Amino acid sequence: MAKVITVAQQKGGAGKTTVAAHIAVALSQKANRVAVIDIDPQGSLSYWHKIREEKFGEGYTGLTFSAVSGWRVSGEVARLSKTHDYVVIDSPPHTETEARTAIRAADLIIIPVQPSPTDLWATKATLELAKHEKTPVRVVLNRVPANSRLAATIADELPELADTTLGNRVIFASSLMEGRCATEIDPNCTASQEIKSLVKEILAIVSPVIEEEEEAPKKSAKKKALADA
Repeated sequence: MAKVITVAQQKGGAGKTTVAAHIAVALSQKANRVAVIDIDPQGSLSYWHKIREEKFGEGYTGLTFSAVSGWRVSGEVARLSKTHDYVVIDSPPHTETEARTAIRAADLIIIPVQPSPTDLWATKATLELAKHEKTPVRVVLNRVPANSRLAATIADELPELADTTLGNRVIFASSLMEGRCATEIDPNCTASQEIKSLVKEILAIVSPVIEEEEEAPKKSAKKKALADA
């Protein structure tokens, strides 16, 4: 059964779709079978995936895509979970039925928060719902300007804060315009390193055994290199 990662935030414009797309692509680049579900009526993830299909060809995007709403959400998550390793859900900017269903189905909830008081305040409803469902949460500071004092202040107010911070980087948005993500355009850029770090955190929570197995060969290689030095 797949691990379900729901990207949720009551406030619109926090960067949910950008974060969801980048997480999904980064997971697929690690040779996982990844499905993405767009349940946001705005349909931004759907637009992105359509551009991606036009670029790479139908069936060659590296992702299984679905857009559903209402009572069908729960069934679609269950269906895709049977044939994939991870399901990433882009939820709507409110805590109504679809968002609640996506949170209830999740093994982990990712909450993007821009460094602003309104984003901070809007986070409380999602955190309370996650607490009620007893679902793990990581709050991710997103679009953070360099040397932002406000971001540091906001971070002090946030519970369950992820170690990874996503900077205010143009490539996050510009890559989506091409139907791609930062890790595909420039795997070594700062934005890509941030996404890889976030995905590593996610895997440590939802798939800790797999993450440890992947790290073991790297540690062995490092020890060998030190021994040969």
